[in-house]
Amino acid sequence: MWRIDRKGNREFTPGKESWDAAARVARDCSSFAADVDEELIADEQRSCYNCRYRRWSAASFTCQAPALAL
Repeated sequence: MWRIDRKGNREFTPGKESWDAAARVARDCSSFAADVDEELIADEQRSCYNCRYRRWSAASFTCQAPALAL
């Protein structure tokens, strides 16, 4: 579910509209940390889309959590 770019960033390959996949990945992530209330967008509380380590990109987001967490 991740693509590593030349800089070593991990981009979520399913994209911005893969709500179920983002929740599934977050359930297994030991580094998940909920973002502030104003930044929460997914209905499911534990979702990569609601994580403080996600950084939006044009097509998806990159994960800034420690590599061992995934």
